[in-house]
Amino acid sequence: MFQLLRPALFALNPETAHHATLDALKAAHCLGTLPLVVKRPQNDPRTVMGLTFPNPVGLAAGLDKNGGYINALAALGFGFIEIGTVTPRPQPGNPKPRMFRLPQAQAIINRMGFNNDGVDALVENVKRANFKGILGINIGKNADTPIEKAADDYLIGLRKVYAHASYVAINISSPNTKNLRQLQGGDELDALLGQLKAEQEKLAQQHGKYVPLAVKIAPDLDSDQIKQIAALLIKHRIDGVIATNTTLSREGVQGLPHGNEAGGLSGAPVREKSTAVIRQLAAELHGALPIIGVGGILKGEHALEKMQAGAALVQMYSGMVYRGWDLIAECASAVKAK
Repeated sequence: MFQLLRPALFALNPETAHHATLDALKAAHCLGTLPLVVKRPQNDPRTVMGLTFPNPVGLAAGLDKNGGYINALAALGFGFIEIGTVTPRPQPGNPKPRMFRLPQAQAIINRMGFNNDGVDALVENVKRANFKGILGINIGKNADTPIEKAADDYLIGLRKVYAHASYVAINISSPNTKNLRQLQGGDELDALLGQLKAEQEKLAQQHGKYVPLAVKIAPDLDSDQIKQIAALLIKHRIDGVIATNTTLSREGVQGLPHGNEAGGLSGAPVREKSTAVIRQLAAELHGALPIIGVGGILKGEHALEKMQAGAALVQMYSGMVYRGWDLIAECASAVKAK
């Protein structure tokens, strides 16, 4: 079904197609027609971060920034859904155009810049969805918040989403917010994780439940940086790590139309880079916390590759643009019982 629709969607501007697809999914879900075209994965429960996931294949952040399509996306068969990235205050993001397809490389470049309606709007959407599955909420900082005050934004986001999330993802690795990636550095990361962990402990007492924290990191890290990040994740008893975000590299897309656009590159070209980070992280972490693997999954075997490198769960986004919802069941089948 998706392959029949894809030419029409690809004739549209990527951002327009993005919203049109989500609106169509929501309408189909409301009409009850999604089960006619979606093959749901078999149950394959995994316990990760103290949570039981019905299957290990999830949706990465970025597709549903404001949590407006949770029920429809859940009907596609994901084992978990991550919404966001959301910031304390609404912001428009970067100027358009800001998303580009590179079909020859099965890739996307985006420089969205955390465009979202703000954390309060997201929370209201989550309440309306009344979703009972595993829901991750990905939080970030506003573009106009000085990097020295970044922790304040993350703490605001954590407090506001805590009661509504199964886990909270801390996005310090988007390449599209100025200076954000410097939060992955040793002293900055040490300070940020310390404040987040202290706040998590307060919120757990306040709400009577423990909500895990997962940190999302970049693929553009060298071996020493990965080693340092792993040590800090262990030191602060962070519950999980998401590897990886989009890359600034243009390897694999040089010379292609839009290949030199600014922004983060996702899809097939980031696959090996992401898997290499997962592999080293797994070696450095020694099982102290789980890895959620994301980056360039366009086939079931790619999901299996991430798991074999050390991931406990996987996520997808760009692969859905090129393969549609059939990719979910294909990946779930490939990693079943692994």
